Amino acid sequence: MVFSGHMFGTQAAAYAAYREEQQQHPMKKRIVMIGPVYPYKGGISHYTGLMVKNLKQCFSVDTVSYQMQYPKLLFKKEQRDYQNKSFQVEDAVYWIHTANPFNILRCAKKIRALNPDYVIFQWWHPYFAPCYRILEGRLKGIPLLFVCHNVFPHERFPMDRKLTKMVLRKGSAFITHSKMDADDLKTIVSDPIYETTVLPTYNAFRIRGISKEEGRTEIQMAPEKKMLLFFGLIREYKGLKHLVRAMPEITAYDPEIELMVVGEFGSEEERAEYEALIQSTGVSDHIHLIGGYVPDQEVEKYFAAADLVVLPYESATQSAVAQIAYGFEKPVIVTNVGGLPEVVRDGKTGYVVEPKNPAAIAEAVIRYFRENREAEFSAHVREEADRYSWERMNEVVCRLTQRIDQKNGNTADTAAASTASAPTYKI
Repeated sequence: MVFSGHMFGTQAAAYAAYREEQQQHPMKKRIVMIGPVYPYKGGISHYTGLMVKNLKQCFSVDTVSYQMQYPKLLFKKEQRDYQNKSFQVEDAVYWIHTANPFNILRCAKKIRALNPDYVIFQWWHPYFAPCYRILEGRLKGIPLLFVCHNVFPHERFPMDRKLTKMVLRKGSAFITHSKMDADDLKTIVSDPIYETTVLPTYNAFRIRGISKEEGRTEIQMAPEKKMLLFFGLIREYKGLKHLVRAMPEITAYDPEIELMVVGEFGSEEERAEYEALIQSTGVSDHIHLIGGYVPDQEVEKYFAAADLVVLPYESATQSAVAQIAYGFEKPVIVTNVGGLPEVVRDGKTGYVVEPKNPAAIAEAVIRYFRENREAEFSAHVREEADRYSWERMNEVVCRLTQRIDQKNGNTADTAAASTASAPTYKI
């Protein structure tokens, strides 16, 4: 759970690399990025790693991650995956023990010693509120930018609003990924400086560049089948049960359509409930359940093999699954909740349907295959690539740091830094 100091080279070597970069690029503003990176699992770790790699084209970036992210009492499963180093940030340091206030105080001192112009926090759950609040208190005078993956957690609990407000009200600027999150932000922060932008595409999972046919071979699905994919952690709010209940109508239209459910259940009891539901549909032979954590290296074969990715969520702010699908040029069906409709051009890159409605899901799936929309929708996904690029994210960060500096009266430094910035890096 806790990382040793020698994992990715010595701390001294990391510092030497940072100092050398500053000397070579004196005009670049300096950012400290706080959040999970490789080898931590999950979409936010992937996001942070990709964000760091791209921001280094515009800024000098120090990455400060966690010695310990979650205690085992709260998160009993393995939190790390060492297999896919494409997300690795080689000069990251693993300093923060999120449950140790003495460690956090020492980390704040180290972060301040890096002399950053800005600190960016990845925010997605109030668990981090005590840790981040301590850091904020020791980083006074340094502008703080929060990337809000969720302003409030998916699964609400008492005190979550108070904890979130305690931290975010100290922020200088914010990035949100949906209008819903922007609206939530404005209920706890007065007149925030923020921008709302879609999640960038996660095309770093396209490691080998395999074809649909090769993907089908690897997952042992016949090439003539039509494959739906549900991917990711399986939680109640993600609405998998509605997709499962849509399958009898879908297979009645075309018995060649198969559903592949790939993801990790919260418990064995939850898995048993879904298995019972699948059996009750009468079409269980068309529904394939691949339970358990999927290593990064294994993601590609499922998306490559899929015809259509389905996100039947009951609630959401946004989802990296849609952006992974777009990275493989796959269209998606999403429900009209949270920020999901903001990333799908209905009838162009996929379909938007009403939530908790198996009949609506079935109708969209049937329409897609009946009208043979694969080539058309995939072309539209490619056309949208610039909108979902990491270059756009770099531009958002540059604009927000400029607005922070203008508010603080540092316009001359901002102009110089902007001239030095060139957001041209792609993953």
